[in-house]
Amino acid sequence: MASSSETDGGKTDEKSGSAEKAENKNRLSLEKSPYLLQHAANPVHWLPWGPEAFQRAIDEDKMIFLSVGYSTCHWCHVMERESFENEEIASVMNEHFINVKVDREERPDVDKVYMTFVQSTTGGGGWPMSVWLTPDLKPILGGTYFPPDDRYYGQPGFKTILTHIAQQWQVNREKVMDQGSRILEIIIQSMSLKAFSESGKTPPALECLKGCLEELSQSYDKEFGGFANAPKFPQPVIFNFLFRMYYSNSESKDGKESLEMALHTLKMMARGGIHDHVAKGFHRYSTDQFWHVPHFEKMLYDQGQLAVVYLDAYQITKDETFAQVAKDILEYVARDLCDVNGGFYSAEDADSLPSNTAERKKEGAFCVWTEAEIKEHLSTEALPDSTLTLADVFCKYFNVEADGNVDPYQDPHHELKEKNVLIAKVTEEECAKSLEIDINVFKEALSKAKQIMFEVRRKRPKPHMDDKFVTSWNGLMISGFARAAQVLQDEKYVESAMRAARFVRKYLYNEESNCLLRSAYKGENDTVAQILYPIPGVLEDYTFLVRGLLDLYEATYDPWCLEWASKLQTTQDCLFWDAHDGGYFNSVSTDASIVLRLKEDQDGAEPNPNSVAVSNLLRLSNILVDITLQDKAVKILSLYSHRMLMLPMALPEMLSGLMFYSSNFKQIIITGSKDTPSTQELLKEVHQHYIPFKILLLANDDSKELLSERLKSLGQLEDSKFSESTAYVCHKQSCSLPVSSANELRDLLLSREQLSDS
Repeated sequence: MASSSETDGGKTDEKSGSAEKAENKNRLSLEKSPYLLQHAANPVHWLPWGPEAFQRAIDEDKMIFLSVGYSTCHWCHVMERESFENEEIASVMNEHFINVKVDREERPDVDKVYMTFVQSTTGGGGWPMSVWLTPDLKPILGGTYFPPDDRYYGQPGFKTILTHIAQQWQVNREKVMDQGSRILEIIIQSMSLKAFSESGKTPPALECLKGCLEELSQSYDKEFGGFANAPKFPQPVIFNFLFRMYYSNSESKDGKESLEMALHTLKMMARGGIHDHVAKGFHRYSTDQFWHVPHFEKMLYDQGQLAVVYLDAYQITKDETFAQVAKDILEYVARDLCDVNGGFYSAEDADSLPSNTAERKKEGAFCVWTEAEIKEHLSTEALPDSTLTLADVFCKYFNVEADGNVDPYQDPHHELKEKNVLIAKVTEEECAKSLEIDINVFKEALSKAKQIMFEVRRKRPKPHMDDKFVTSWNGLMISGFARAAQVLQDEKYVESAMRAARFVRKYLYNEESNCLLRSAYKGENDTVAQILYPIPGVLEDYTFLVRGLLDLYEATYDPWCLEWASKLQTTQDCLFWDAHDGGYFNSVSTDASIVLRLKEDQDGAEPNPNSVAVSNLLRLSNILVDITLQDKAVKILSLYSHRMLMLPMALPEMLSGLMFYSSNFKQIIITGSKDTPSTQELLKEVHQHYIPFKILLLANDDSKELLSERLKSLGQLEDSKFSESTAYVCHKQSCSLPVSSANELRDLLLSREQLSDS
């Protein structure tokens, strides 16, 4: 439901929102989640998800009303203002239901169960999610946003639905209970994944790669990029797939088409309003076909994945434009989403107050401009040897108009009237030519103008920041900074990635159990806080962090990263692996409140953790020479094989894992101290090239014990040679002769030929 532009009722920017304005707070006031705290002053007697709520439902013989959302969710704000702050509606809720609030970012396992139910029974989903449950947590009825009364196109209002369900619970109790059980059984059957082959050991045929490419080609927007009309989402997993298709078939028609679709889309996204041209970073998605008017919230998981995608584009093309976009993303995250302790916050809201005196928030208020505002701040400075001002350059390039540049169709609630969402419809070179100025003068003027407008924006009321730390999203962001350190060879990115990894180790990890926690929270005076009963990590926390650590190893060559990744993989296997059918469940088996233990069935805004697990397992299997890890990867591919064949576009990240498994991937082993120039030269050469299917290891005295099994494949490598800067490139167990220069290594890296045994 996030595509609307309605206001959220003027809540404050503080974590507790309107809670700070009220004397009477409900049970949520004891929580740490910014989303739950936003509802702490509602007249609804909210409880958090947990034993207290479940027991009260049994003791009081009431159904549970479950409301799921997140703190930067626009329509969650709308439903709160209309219904949860309404005394009359709250009275009905309190009389007839046990009311439970869930932050979907804290409890993705709970969210997934009931979102599956809502999607199965209504054909759609979104947040806020509203579900009515029996006391034993079985869903009966669900939906997303409900208006407060019967006023929208025949849709029953929230109060009407509450009253009807309460009556049914009193009159038809047995029927309601039976309905909940039957619905759950149907969902369990429909969600069951079974291996395509009887043996469960054979991965799917590679024709599903062709099928995915064909589906993407059919939905591709040749003019504006992207793979739908509107709304348009970034979908980083699709770019990962397309780049790997190109790498695997670079001279073929399919390979060239894959690259063209990916690069064009990334360029259009970077020029569009979905890209914050002033403060940097990317908004959640575009509400239109043109990447122009976004839903203005910014999510950490988008920044981490998009940074990697733009870095891949730069590695492939050497086009500095892509590198600059990646730098912009990382600058935004380091500046606005990074805690002093090193961890990364979750999200920045779409809504904010238009001015310090305003009483109601508006979506995008922090980001949009009137032409008069721009000219006020940029018209006083002229370009060298020109009558043009900074305002002329800025307004021309970003298509600023006196009456605003937002189509009224994209602004149904008139919040963007006479406002401009910055979008570049031509390249910098084309714009400079139309203004008849030198391109370097143009770029310098544009850069200066953006910095001035950034300072102006900083004086506006800021959007709410969800300063919760989510383990999985920090894992994605660690990958973003680690890949930047590799590709851009900048030490500051290494430092950011390592600080975040150590943050997770300190605050989101139990050393004794080797288990992750799902979330932590910003405390007072730059501290980090936890709730009384910390939430255990779910599958994505393990898979995304393991990938982040493997990427961080390839930026730091610190064995600590591999050691911790290996430990976490072991815990992941113990907690989530399905020994019967293969694949990983989202949640642990010991949580009785999860009535439906699911496996993700598609890649979405975040990749399916099983998709990420395939590549993680293949990388770790080759690093540690542990065939059991590869066997698990094969079982996952087999489990999802039918879905990949029937609906390939649903699992592009899984298909990337399939390509990794099927590729003649490179094992690159470099010896020598990582601080010596000759070793650095070899490592830098590796990172010059886009090689998605590779294992990179640095073998020296620090790592030889950890890598002992892998190094046995290089029988001629004696301890005395660990100090020599040398590179070996292997395919499976077939290795090249050692080389010691970057040029020789480049030839081996670019070669697609099978190497012979040395």
